[in-house]
Amino acid sequence: MPQLPILREELALYPGGHLADGQPSWTLHDPVRNQFFRIDWQSFEVFSRWALGDPQAICHSVAAQTTLRPDASDIAALVQFLVENQLVQPQGSASSQQMADRLGRMRGNWQTWLLHHYLFFRIPLVRPDAWLNRWSAAAAPLFTRGFAQLTLLALLLGGIEVYRDWGRFSATLLDTFTWEGVLGFGLALSFVKVLHELGHAFTAKRFGCQVPVMGVAFLVLWPVAYTDTNEVWKLQQRRQRLAVAGAGVATELVVAVWATLAWGLLPEGLAKSIAFMLASTTWIATLAVNTSPFMRFDGYFFLVDWLDMPNLHSRAFALARWDLRERLFGLQHPPPEHFPPRRRLGLILFAYATWMYRLVVFLGIAALVYAFFIKLVGIFLFLVEIIWFVALPLWKEIKSWPALLKAAPLKADPMHATEAGQSGSWAQAWRRYPRLRRSLMLGSMLLLLFVLPWPTRQSAAGLLHPAEVFPLYAPAGSQVVKLPWREGSRVETGQVLLELAAPELQLRWQRAQARTLSTREQLGSASLDPSQRHNLPLLQQEEKAAQAEVDSVQAELARYAPVAPFAGRLRDLDPALQAGTWVSAREKLGLLVRTDGWLVETWLDEEAIRRVALGDQARFFTDGLEGPVLVLQVSEIDRDASRVLPTGLLAAQFGGTVLTREKHGQLIPERAIYRVVLRSDQALDARLADQSWRGRVVIHGQWEAPGLTFARAALVLVWRELGF
Repeated sequence: MPQLPILREELALYPGGHLADGQPSWTLHDPVRNQFFRIDWQSFEVFSRWALGDPQAICHSVAAQTTLRPDASDIAALVQFLVENQLVQPQGSASSQQMADRLGRMRGNWQTWLLHHYLFFRIPLVRPDAWLNRWSAAAAPLFTRGFAQLTLLALLLGGIEVYRDWGRFSATLLDTFTWEGVLGFGLALSFVKVLHELGHAFTAKRFGCQVPVMGVAFLVLWPVAYTDTNEVWKLQQRRQRLAVAGAGVATELVVAVWATLAWGLLPEGLAKSIAFMLASTTWIATLAVNTSPFMRFDGYFFLVDWLDMPNLHSRAFALARWDLRERLFGLQHPPPEHFPPRRRLGLILFAYATWMYRLVVFLGIAALVYAFFIKLVGIFLFLVEIIWFVALPLWKEIKSWPALLKAAPLKADPMHATEAGQSGSWAQAWRRYPRLRRSLMLGSMLLLLFVLPWPTRQSAAGLLHPAEVFPLYAPAGSQVVKLPWREGSRVETGQVLLELAAPELQLRWQRAQARTLSTREQLGSASLDPSQRHNLPLLQQEEKAAQAEVDSVQAELARYAPVAPFAGRLRDLDPALQAGTWVSAREKLGLLVRTDGWLVETWLDEEAIRRVALGDQARFFTDGLEGPVLVLQVSEIDRDASRVLPTGLLAAQFGGTVLTREKHGQLIPERAIYRVVLRSDQALDARLADQSWRGRVVIHGQWEAPGLTFARAALVLVWRELGF
């Protein structure tokens, strides 16, 4: 075995806490890069004997003086760790080239450099260590038990003040949703974040750690303050590391407590407004952002120290990937780390929760990037977000599966004993791993469900009403002469519904009749008297005019004796209406309702209208009524979108399903909607007959694959957004 490389002289080793399995640990510090590495007991014993220079001698010495039994592979793995993390001195002529190659791999090409620095980069602003040393004594009272007790008392008093004046507090919160309020919140948030970082810095300095730098980090162009507190890994007590990790959140909560009390005690003015912004901003920002363990914020580092698990995210992710592979394929690989069953399950669930949380956050950031940038730049950045954070990790995982399946160790099976250790194939993997077969069959079924057509059902609010309604109105002020029907009477086609009398119209009819008779008499006399024959053309013209007047009056009189245009029932007759009653002009007297046909009107959006065709079957369920389901058939579909919703009963604000906004007294749809009419000849229940009812329409539309729906929606979105 080759000789061991020489360790760098500036490296420092500090005692650490106990690991999960009970063995002691140490922390290796690289002061040049201010990085820390945790090593276990065996690695420490090997480092203690590094001066021996010979791996075999080190293994014999460790085995003779401890209960550990390292071998050559352990020494080789440790050497590889040291070389990869640049913890050894360069040796030989090839070392410079190796370091240059490693630096080139780290930097990558210019595209990779730009991508990484767009996603995350830091700007160091100050080196606060000397300043913190000068002010540590002044900040010391903030860490005392007395200050903690005063803060608890302030919390109690401030809570009482907010409870007593909650109406004004909540109203102030609503009033701040203005441009001035947003600016004030931004300034308050910036001030609180500075105090947040100072909380980390002073707490770390209190335990003897150095704070080399403070600055601003940009996560997808979003500014986040940071403080370099890596030296807390030198602290042996976990309680101290927890204190440093939680100091920022604790500082913000303390600011919120005292600001809340100040809001309750201060008079109206600028100071009270500032106190309100500090109180509300810190509570919301701290609980919503900093306490989240799913990103590398304070909540994550606090959880890392509480569980005593450095690199928690990467270790949980590795365990979750192993669990996913075992559930899908049953490879029987050993886990990357061994944990008790409960902790293993917790870490796996934590990894899945982190992935889901980050997916939502990254999609949200992508949408914000698109919304606040130039459109072309926004589309590019959106694609970068989706590809880098979502598609690429997923593709890398799927890409590793074939190699894992072919190289997976076999179970102890005599039938396959001769195949053990050989490189596998897809056919062998199919035979050996029942869980692989199950996963592929289940995946195929899900894919088929995604691409095969499904029956679609479109649901919307609808209005049920009779197919035909004939309203009865008084053409003018008149008197009821005859009313042969009662409420609910059955009337056949052509029967007179009622008779009205209008004195002025009767007088006109009598005059027209008299004029007609007079003209005809004159026309008869003129035809016999030769001296009057020259007046025949004039008299004939006058007779036509008189007859036209008679016909016009008779047509007008027919309106006062309407006949049924179709068979139906009379509804809404006034009980006080009887012969001799006088009615006013345009007064509604009743309705003739057709009882052998019903229509339902509904409005569907452009996505739903594609799946509906003439002749499709449907069902109608009335609101709040128990009765037979009405069977319908689509009879009419408007080709053009409706600009106005004619009935408010179907608007969302009145219990319907159509989103509208009111403008100039009309309901304007928020989206393009199309009118659909459905017909039914089914007899209705007595409770529904002859009336209009609102309900829900369920239309059995055309079959369509779910995948086609998503693909069409995506293409429509892309086409719309690419229109510059």
